[in-house]
Order: sequence, then C-alpha cells, then structure tokens
Amino acid sequence: MEFKVGCVLGYQCSGPATLLLAISPREEEGQRVVEESLQINPELEREHFDDASGNRLIRLHSTGGKVEIGYQARVARTHSPDALRPTLSDDPGQLPPEVLPFLFPSRYCESDRLVGLASQLFGHLPLGYATVEGLCDWIHEHVEYRYGTSDAHTSASDIVLQCVGVCRDFAHLGIAFCRALGIPARFGAGYAYKLEPPDFHAWFEVYLSGKWYPFDATR
Repeated sequence: MEFKVGCVLGYQCSGPATLLLAISPREEEGQRVVEESLQINPELEREHFDDASGNRLIRLHSTGGKVEIGYQARVARTHSPDALRPTLSDDPGQLPPEVLPFLFPSRYCESDRLVGLASQLFGHLPLGYATVEGLCDWIHEHVEYRYGTSDAHTSASDIVLQCVGVCRDFAHLGIAFCRALGIPARFGAGYAYKLEPPDFHAWFEVYLSGKWYPFDATR
C-alpha cells in the first residue's frame, strides 16, 4: 500500500540559525520511500544524513529571516500483523549493546521513579508483549487526551499526576513504564494515517525477542 505524506513548516529566524529537520520517513523493513521532494524558500545550504538510529535528517543553515519549507513523499508500506507475540522479555545480559540505552531513565521518561507503580499495576501480567498491551490499555483509560495541556517541560511522571496530555506524553509514559519493568523502549514520531486534524504523531516501540514492536496508547 502506498501513502502520500507531507508537511509545510515556517520559521522566523532572528539571526543565523541551524535547522535540523526530522520530516523524512525512514527506510526500513516493510517501508520504502518511492519518491520525495523538498522545497526551501529562500534556497539554503542543506545536508542530508542518517543518524545512528537510522533516522533520516536534513540540516539547513539560515543567515536569518523567514524560512519556508515544503516536503512531500510517496511511501510504500508492507504491513504484516504481529504473528509472534513474545511472552517473555529478553534477558538484559543478552541484549545487543545498541539496545541497552533504551533501558535507562531519561529526561522525559523517568523510569527509575515509576518502578514501584509499574510493578503494582502490571507486575501480574506475563512479562513481554502482554505487559505492553496492558500498560497501553491503562494509559488510554486513565490519561485524557487534550491538546495544549503539556509543553516541552512535561515528563512521564508529570502525566501520572495530572492524567492529561497529548500523544507525546502518552508515548513518554509508555516508555517509562516499559523501562521500569526491564523492557527496552524508544520514542517514535511521524505521519499518522487519517489523523484529524493533520499533525505529526508520537508513539513508542518496544524491543522483544530481537525485534522492535510499535505501540500507540493514544489510539
């Protein structure tokens, strides 16, 4: 199946600035970028590169003033339902080195502060895929989605207390709960199918039995 995605961005730079754009879909198993185009007004020096996680980034250098950016892409997706739903998480001692950082607490996902709560809420579930499904259900039922209720300083522990947020907060809380239970988890963002109103969307992924699985507590 093919999808058309795109965005229009505008910036007003008060002086020389470097813009780092994460707007290009990843190239990975089950996903291929068929074609894409990028328009920048005024034309700026640009650099395309992949980061260590395989995210495709664009770096622009502006001397200041107004910058308008338009991006469009046609993306082919091959969707295969998760045939295997692991019941046990991987032994941390056997995880690949590049996965280990996704077990650690971070600025927005203070998993060390949520160990007790995560164990209380989800400790009875089979550790693995079922655990993540259970915590997604809990987040969806207990956290209200309301636009404009959080900002760049809001973390997972804040959401536990205020029980309201946006998709980014749902993802941060899911990641924090997973890491608190010893399940590697990472943040994901991109274009969501039929999202209204159109906007970038956030979800999270967990690493089980050698594979990353996507989960979306916002739904």
